[in-house]
Amino acid sequence: MALTRKEIHDLRILALFTSYYCRKQHVDAARSPIIGLPDSLQKFEKYSCCESCQEFLIYAIARRLRCPLAEKPACKHCQIHCYRTDYREKVREIMRFSGRGLILRGRLDLIWHFFF
Repeated sequence: MALTRKEIHDLRILALFTSYYCRKQHVDAARSPIIGLPDSLQKFEKYSCCESCQEFLIYAIARRLRCPLAEKPACKHCQIHCYRTDYREKVREIMRFSGRGLILRGRLDLIWHFFF
């Protein structure tokens, strides 16, 4: 199954945010490149996370790839909740923390994801 450009972009943002969150929140944890990704996402191995963040990221990517909606809205505006409750809270925490942090560090291209 070929991924669309939008799907790859969304998944790249998710990997970037999770990697940034892990680097700042789990300072003492051992991080390694993300493994267990589909072949079309092997370039995401440049992002590194601890074991728990990798588990979350692989779960989130799998759920995003199985989204039943043809035109995928932003997850915070979606009527279907793909994530389990604990992961839903974790993704909110990751997006909130990483979005602010990366924007303050000069990643102005992420403002779109922060507000929408």
